[in-house]
Amino acid sequence: MRIERGIFNKVVDCISDDIKWQILYWYNELSFCSSIPHICRKDQSSALLEFKRTLIVDTSLVTCSSYSYTSSWNMSIDCCSWDGVVCNEPTGHVIELNLSCSGLVGKIDSNSSLFLLSYLQRLDLSSNNFCNTNISPEFGRFSSLTYLDLSDSYFSGSLPIPPMSTRFFLISHNNLSGEIPSSICISTSLVMLDLAGNNLKGAIPLCLGNISALQVLDMHHNSLSGTLPTTFRTGSALKSFNFHGNKLEGKIPRSLINCQQLEVVDLGDNHLNDTFPVWLGAKVLSLRSNKLHGAIRTLTTENMFPQLQILDLSSNAFTKNIPPGLFQHLKAMRTVHQTLNTPSDEGSRYYQDTVAFVTKGLKFEVVRILFLYTNVDLSNNKFEGYIPSIMGDLIALRVLNISHNRLQGHIPPSLGSLSLVESLDLSSNHLVGEIPARFSSLTSLEVLNLSYNHLEGCIPQGNQFHTFENNSYEGNDGLRGFPFTRSCGDDRVSGTNHAVSGQLDDEESNSEFLCHFWKAALMGYGSGLCIGLSITYFMISTGNLKWLVRIIEELEHKIMMARRKQRPFVLLLLLV
Repeated sequence: MRIERGIFNKVVDCISDDIKWQILYWYNELSFCSSIPHICRKDQSSALLEFKRTLIVDTSLVTCSSYSYTSSWNMSIDCCSWDGVVCNEPTGHVIELNLSCSGLVGKIDSNSSLFLLSYLQRLDLSSNNFCNTNISPEFGRFSSLTYLDLSDSYFSGSLPIPPMSTRFFLISHNNLSGEIPSSICISTSLVMLDLAGNNLKGAIPLCLGNISALQVLDMHHNSLSGTLPTTFRTGSALKSFNFHGNKLEGKIPRSLINCQQLEVVDLGDNHLNDTFPVWLGAKVLSLRSNKLHGAIRTLTTENMFPQLQILDLSSNAFTKNIPPGLFQHLKAMRTVHQTLNTPSDEGSRYYQDTVAFVTKGLKFEVVRILFLYTNVDLSNNKFEGYIPSIMGDLIALRVLNISHNRLQGHIPPSLGSLSLVESLDLSSNHLVGEIPARFSSLTSLEVLNLSYNHLEGCIPQGNQFHTFENNSYEGNDGLRGFPFTRSCGDDRVSGTNHAVSGQLDDEESNSEFLCHFWKAALMGYGSGLCIGLSITYFMISTGNLKWLVRIIEELEHKIMMARRKQRPFVLLLLLV
């Protein structure tokens, strides 16, 4: 150690004083430079100030919580410290520019100084007013750009092609027109493509299904026609598939079954002609207002829709019974979650899923729906038969709408277990009997519509039932109690309500028994006739005529269905 220190001292002694001062000077210069976080290049600051000069700031024209980022921009401050500006440390080039919701007003022409910031990796100009400027093709020349957000900023013209490096391309809610060029698929790294809320028309490029990294494909509320992409491959990262409110035809692409991470499917308000996609798993499935038809088939597997939180099949042409098996494995609707999940994927930082549906009589578009809402809407179809009592197990439901169908029988008392339901609409069916007394315990209920059925008896009282007006019950002449002037009095209707409701949950099994009973009677013919006569005599002797009437009604229904199908049907006349 002593030898090494002696050698070092000899080396220092050999260095002249001039060299010593030069070493000290450069050491101080390097120390000073390293203490400055960034040094903005002059050409970068000049380009930013020139861009600011071509625009004005009017925060009153934007609806978001605006902040004027450009107010801090001046030459006395290093541009890398300006609001909304991020620089590359070693080079001083501007690599990120965030001016979203800044109240900017003006036009961005092709000769704008903005395009001199050639090292930009992230550019956000969303929620401003660029006065219907045509989007310049210069945006496509940012060779390092990975994130481009021009949404909700009053741009017009045709859809630009983003740079090949772009992973997030958000250009929704503008006034873009024309067709979507197939060359958009050259951006094979796309994670998110949001073109919603424009005036785009024509066909959807089929090649979009080949972009395996794509997580969000949103083109809702345009005028697109033709069919949906059918080329989704195994291993696709697709999570959100939204084409609501277009003019699309054809079938729901079966290749979506390859998208194992799919969470949101919104194809509502189109002209799709298909049957129910029992094979399609998602958290949100909205197929409202299409031409879907036929009976809903269900699978026996436990993996059918376990994560489903929104099911909207309204305004289609579905027929037959509402299958109880459809609700058997809806785990997300059968469990009340105390805490909300928060999205963790990369795309969710820049995008919020939306879905449109009708609740409480109004049409809404709900944002961030995956973690906030549960809804079943089967209204405006041709469903018949009875309301499955298993629907009462969907205790996480907020909205249940099965109105405007051909449903019959009693209201299952099990629906009184839907403690979180806010809107319940069973109107315009053929429901009979009394309103279950258990409904009075639905303290979250804000909207109740039981109108235009054949209900009778005393309306439950207490809690929120004091807030419902006549329109909740109109078209049911047999109902009594508030809000009607006909009081329940001492007719013991409310007293018998609990006794009757205890029997109603068995209505589906009774109906199934009747169905098998008549099949057996018809197959046996001779012996079946004897059984039928014996049961008829027993019902009359015990005074149980209501069930007899139901058997006859069931038989009448079977006869009508057989005639429609033009199949031979043997009629047994039970003569009393």
